[in-house]
Order: sequence, then structure tokens, then C-alpha cells
Amino acid sequence: MTDTARNTMVEIRDLEKYYSSFKVLDGISGSVKKGEVIVICGPSGSGKSTMIRTINRLEEIDGGQIVVDGRDIHDRNYDINQLRSKIGFVFQQFNLFPHLSARDNVTLSPLKVAGMPAREASELAEHLLQKVGLSDKLDAMPASLSGGQQQRVAIARALAQNAPLMLFDEPTSALDPEMVGEVLTVIQQLAEEGQTMMIVTHEMGFAGKVADRIWFMDRGRILTQSPPGEFFNNPEHPRVQKFLSDMLR
Repeated sequence: MTDTARNTMVEIRDLEKYYSSFKVLDGISGSVKKGEVIVICGPSGSGKSTMIRTINRLEEIDGGQIVVDGRDIHDRNYDINQLRSKIGFVFQQFNLFPHLSARDNVTLSPLKVAGMPAREASELAEHLLQKVGLSDKLDAMPASLSGGQQQRVAIARALAQNAPLMLFDEPTSALDPEMVGEVLTVIQQLAEEGQTMMIVTHEMGFAGKVADRIWFMDRGRILTQSPPGEFFNNPEHPRVQKFLSDMLR
């Protein structure tokens, strides 16, 4: 394995995806280095969420290849549960188990998947809920939590997998505006700690702060892959220029 391959967390090659006859992903290629934060943005319907969901096989593909941490995720010998143990996923909707407390939502994967002893899993949950600013909500039920608090529990639950890769699919889109900041602060902290992440978001100010590179998608294609300074200050692609102009307006 080359040094480049060893330092690469995700490699996407010529990715294609159809919904019936509609081509939602059209020959996408890109790579993510270990420790890198990629923000994926673009207009609604451009394929962003579909693309990120293919990386842990929540969506199957019709062409191309996806390699995660050196393994082709469609290798017939690669167990899908083994793949997903390497990838934390935070959804638009929080998807917490409503009958479980914050602590129990977080301990579920360590207990059931990793076989961690109950006391150790509980201590891990306490640590992670403290990390996302919810140390006072350990035994709270999801229905008693705000949207921002529920999403932070969902992030803690994803972190409990100790996964080398975290995927975020518009993690603030279901939140009231005043709750957005508390979730983005947690994600920014993870970026500062060197967590490898791919984040679909419309929060452009946040993108400028956390991204190492910004992938801009439109009509199922990645049109540009550029550092934030270049993306915001010197966009060469006309479609990016229009997108940013519309966002500012």
C-alpha cells in the first residue's frame, strides 16, 4: 500500500446512482484524507445526501467504486456491519430511540455491537454526553429534550462507535435557528480534534470555519473541490458564483 493510500480514508471513483431512469449521481470522484474535514454543499436536489449515504451503503450504487479505509465497501467478503462499525452517521432527523434515555441511546452500540461491559459503556456515555454539553441530561428521555439537545445526543451516540469516519447529513436542517449554533459548536470541536468528517450542510459560515475543502455539487456532479478561501473569495465556476450570490441575497 502506498503512503497516499495509507493516508486516505475515503476514495470515490466514477460513482453512479439512478432512481428509475433519473441519474442522481453522475460519475462522482473524490478522496478524503485521514483527519480531513470535507463540507459538501450545493442546491437542493443536487445529490449531496444520496452521495454521502452511499458511503455506508444506506444507498446502493449502480456504478463506480467506494473504498473506505483501504477496503472496497462492495467487496462480497466485506460484512456490512463491519463497514458500519467504522462509520458514525448523524442524520437530519435525530433518530433516537424514544423509549431509551440519553445515556441508554449512547450505550446501545457499545453494548450490543462491541460487547463492552455495562459499567464501561455507561462511563463512556457519561464522557461523551459531557463532551457535547449534556452531562445534566444523562437520564433524560428524548421527548423532554429540545431538538438541539436531541441532535447532540445523536452525535454522542455516533461517537460511541469510536469510528474513524463521521458522516453528517444536514445535521441542523431540522432545528429551529436558535438551536443550530449549539450543534455546530460540537462539530467544530470535533474538527479541531482531528476527526475525519464529511458534512452535508447549507450553513456556509460554518463551512468556512471547519472545512479543509468544500465540494460543490450540482445535478449529480462535483463541480469544484477547493479550500474555503478559494471557494468563497475566488470561485471560478459560474455555478458556484451564482450559488454564493443567491445565498448572500
